[in-house]
Amino acid sequence: MCDDELIPPQADMTEREWLRAGSEATAGGPPMRTTGRVPQWVNRRTLLGGAMAGAALTMLPSPAQSPASAAPRLGGPGAFPFPEHPNGKGEFAILVTGDAGTGDEAQYAVAAAARDLCRAEGIGLAVGLGDNIYENGPESDDDSEFQDKFEKPNSGIDVPWLMVLGNHDCSGLIPGSGGDPSRGDREVAYAATSRRWYMPSRYYSVPLPAADPLVEFFAIDTIPWSSYVAQLDPHYRWDGPYMREQRSWLDGALRASRARWKVVIGHHPYLNNGKHGSAGSYDGFEIGNYTSGVHLKDMYENVVCGRADLILSGHDHTLQILEPTARTGGTRQLVCGASAKTEDGKAHFTHPAAWQNFSDHGFMLLKVSGARLTIEAYTVDVATRKATLAHRTRQTRPVAAPAGAHA
Repeated sequence: MCDDELIPPQADMTEREWLRAGSEATAGGPPMRTTGRVPQWVNRRTLLGGAMAGAALTMLPSPAQSPASAAPRLGGPGAFPFPEHPNGKGEFAILVTGDAGTGDEAQYAVAAAARDLCRAEGIGLAVGLGDNIYENGPESDDDSEFQDKFEKPNSGIDVPWLMVLGNHDCSGLIPGSGGDPSRGDREVAYAATSRRWYMPSRYYSVPLPAADPLVEFFAIDTIPWSSYVAQLDPHYRWDGPYMREQRSWLDGALRASRARWKVVIGHHPYLNNGKHGSAGSYDGFEIGNYTSGVHLKDMYENVVCGRADLILSGHDHTLQILEPTARTGGTRQLVCGASAKTEDGKAHFTHPAAWQNFSDHGFMLLKVSGARLTIEAYTVDVATRKATLAHRTRQTRPVAAPAGAHA
């Protein structure tokens, strides 16, 4: 079970305000956990000339990045190629994991169970739904944690991994705060040297197959819309240029997609029955521009719902296959964040669900053909490293017709 996420006492505090409040609350007790990157009460913007943890340059605002698509395959030498054809069962089969990057026994056990199934099912692609490097994100684009918390556990799952950023990947002063989105650029840079890790930019799309897509994945960066703290860098404000550009890109990309099936992947969920709750009221916060996720909720409702078939998310360390509803415009939310950590064993909210599990480790598979989209949820026994099929759901009708389709 995991109960170690730090939650601020108020919405939209700065990290320094949160640290001050934490110090006052724990006076005489154990100090509040920090990343150790910057001493308390020092303005980190004054430290660009003297790095802590070798990270000073990443404190600079990042330039806007252009989204990328899947062709040609970018990555390190010998990068594993995207599948161009369905497997022997006539499907594109995709492994889905989330919140995996601990490097501990549970991550290795889930990866081992998934590896056995991937061989049997002809998996050609994998998805990592953020919090790729716990607890604080990487310190550089060649940090040894990439090996310990991604490459080594996933050895043998030799396919491209579509990766998105989580709040722990963008930690500032406080683990998991999402307070320094610029640190995510290290994970983008790492993709240039890895055979597995695919993240050509902070948000991007991948159609499969590229020439005549059956399914298209739209990877998004949810962090500046749902960080635990207010963003101080104007570039990453909820209404700043980066988030405006990303929203405009996603709207246009979904509209232009020729794929029969469309899947949006991002760390923070739209709907969620786990303890963190849903966008617009994350962790019980319903005010402010960041902590509640209110602007992410708006984006999901006005850009994604009714246009994508699935939203794949992590953040909550649970397994959930929620039902599509009128509220979602037929879009189905999946939460798959139990690949290394688990939660408290109970539902906290009551969104309609086809199946959900709040106590076991696990992962999911997507199987995509022209006739159907199949979702399979697997739980994993960490001691034996064995996976058990817990639920299967099938969809036969896409939510929206592809661009250029005729009625």
